[in-house]
Amino acid sequence: MNIYVGNLDFKVNENDLEGIFEEYGTVSSSKVITDKFSGRSKGFGFITMENQDEANKAISELNGATLENREIVVNEAKPKKSNFNRY
Repeated sequence: MNIYVGNLDFKVNENDLEGIFEEYGTVSSSKVITDKFSGRSKGFGFITMENQDEANKAISELNGATLENREIVVNEAKPKKSNFNRY
């Protein structure tokens, strides 16, 4: 399952994120999204966990938790919406 993690402190890196989610199960990948010009975190990232039950437990327990003095948002990632409008 792909998990969205938002409202991250700009100091949080991929290793920090992975470490938190590993408490709930095996993490396949972790990615903090960065600005392509400055390299600075955009304040959100994604975690991939293969086990659905572990992922759901992580979401339910970490959503609203405090990380680096910020209340993080954790939920199942949804596909990116296209900005392309058809007429």
